[in-house]
Amino acid sequence: MQRILLFLYSLRVFLIFIGLEVLAIWLIFSYNSPQGAVFFNSSNYFAGSVLQARDGVTGYFTLGAANEALAEKNAELLSRLSVTIQPADSAYLEIDSVLASQYEFRSAKVINNSIRLNQNHITLNKGRKHGVREGMGVFNEQGVVGRVKGVTENFSSVISLLHTELLISSKVKSSSVFGSTKWDGKNTRKAKLLYVPRHVMLSEGDTVVTSGYNAVFPEGIMIGIVDEVTKGAETNYLDITIDLSTEFSRLTYVYLVENPLEEELDSLYQMSGVQNE
Repeated sequence: MQRILLFLYSLRVFLIFIGLEVLAIWLIFSYNSPQGAVFFNSSNYFAGSVLQARDGVTGYFTLGAANEALAEKNAELLSRLSVTIQPADSAYLEIDSVLASQYEFRSAKVINNSIRLNQNHITLNKGRKHGVREGMGVFNEQGVVGRVKGVTENFSSVISLLHTELLISSKVKSSSVFGSTKWDGKNTRKAKLLYVPRHVMLSEGDTVVTSGYNAVFPEGIMIGIVDEVTKGAETNYLDITIDLSTEFSRLTYVYLVENPLEEELDSLYQMSGVQNE
């Protein structure tokens, strides 16, 4: 303790000088408006910069939770839209229970995704306890993603659209000509639109969307844009290549769509011997 006091005593002149300097600066800024304004603005700028940097750091670590909350809110809004937006022919809806059925939407985060295989799958962070079940359609803001194949309590596995055995019931938006979209296992940005007859007139740039003919996806969800149309010599169908709207290499959040009447429709198809995509 004595050494500390002796050290401070040896610096007494310097410490007094520093104290007087601080006092002089305080008097200048306190009793001179221009200098006071400069000090006030500078201190505010410094404090604001520190707070902004702190907010940026904390905000970065909370982005995941914020994105998930936004995805859940979007899913809720999609469900509300399916209730409030009705086709113009309301009288027809009143007597057609299938068309009057409402889809339900849920959000999920992609935690695993493959695009290099012929049969690619996606893993989501939502499972049975979150209301996810087998057969639900999966899409995002860009378009169709796939279909749920397996479900556990906390996770679910999705057959990606980039799967050579998955068919998506589709139609050309401008003409309502329907077919099936299937990936050929080659380019991850392109797929084939199958079973469109040769006599149909299609043009490059036509939009392909879900047809709504099955119970998996609502009508009108984006699939892609027609890129090339040729007439094969040994088939009754056009050879149509489409550019997929969904960029599978950047999947983060997706929506799952459920049709409450899907089981009833599937039962009907089984009883009637009808194959549904």
